Amino acid sequence: MLLVVLGLFLLLSGCGEKNLPGGASTADDARASRSKEKETKLTVMLDWYPNTNHTGLYVALKRGYFAAEGLSVDIVQPGESGVPQAVAAGRADIGFSFQEEVTFARASGLPVVSIAAPLYHNTSAFAALASSGIKTVEDFAGKTYGSWGSPTEEAVLKALLKQYGLPDNSVQIITLGQSDFFATIGRDVDFEWIFYGWDGIEAERRGIELNTIFLKDLNPVFDYYTPLVITNEKLIEASPEVLKKFMRALARGYEEGYASPETSAKVLLEYAPELNETLVVRSQAYLADEDRAAREEGRPYWGYQKESVWSGFSNWMHEAGLIDQPIDVKKAFTNDILPQK
Repeated sequence: MLLVVLGLFLLLSGCGEKNLPGGASTADDARASRSKEKETKLTVMLDWYPNTNHTGLYVALKRGYFAAEGLSVDIVQPGESGVPQAVAAGRADIGFSFQEEVTFARASGLPVVSIAAPLYHNTSAFAALASSGIKTVEDFAGKTYGSWGSPTEEAVLKALLKQYGLPDNSVQIITLGQSDFFATIGRDVDFEWIFYGWDGIEAERRGIELNTIFLKDLNPVFDYYTPLVITNEKLIEASPEVLKKFMRALARGYEEGYASPETSAKVLLEYAPELNETLVVRSQAYLADEDRAAREEGRPYWGYQKESVWSGFSNWMHEAGLIDQPIDVKKAFTNDILPQK
């Protein structure tokens, strides 16, 4: 399961836009005390199925933080066209995405804007079974890589091979699509790209020893934002106060989720009972540790995004031939909607 990065390709697999269980209501008494006529309705589109990247959203819903701001929030699954496309077209007011996807969208003229980065660092990594002996990029030589089929994914891999003095053809790439990491690793391929906060934690739960190489440790340009919370330019211009109310509630949800990971994990499980409880609890604890590290590092407040991260990755995508020109990053993201503290 490749959380947010896989979202773009899951969207193309044909799942329709529909409500998630529990997504249209909250048990908190605050909602019941407000008339629906006075509530501002907002639709939030996920990038994938509910997981710990979204815990703060569900905490805000469960605790009535949205309702306290006069908002009625409906959570829907991604549609066939993709989250940025749906947000740009107004079929969703807010969505979850990732920096690669938003950069492609901006480069193609879609007026989407990132308004928060729930995680300060990229938690994705190349992963292989410990028995494979793969510990460094140099160890990729002569090995088989399992890809989900993204052009950016292949460009990142080739850039790293070049950085470490290996030719492009030193790694065989096999497209696996949406295959289960645990069903393919060590059987069909030698290494794959995972998000440690989910598949890495699941490997720990199963007692499977992995060797992992985090992308952020290989090259600073690959320490980009994933996931992101996005909206469209029209909504920012027309209803900035509504968005600020939403982000105030959302920030409360995420901050509570990181401050009380076990309790918040149980909130997510109420909305997504099909998820493994142990995985969710451990994953939420991992993300809480990531948040604590970000605060200690000096991140000024939750959701904050740095222009250097946006410009660095946009320039790299241009140099790699993925987009015709670097995007105007000042229009691609903003911190102005966040409840700055």
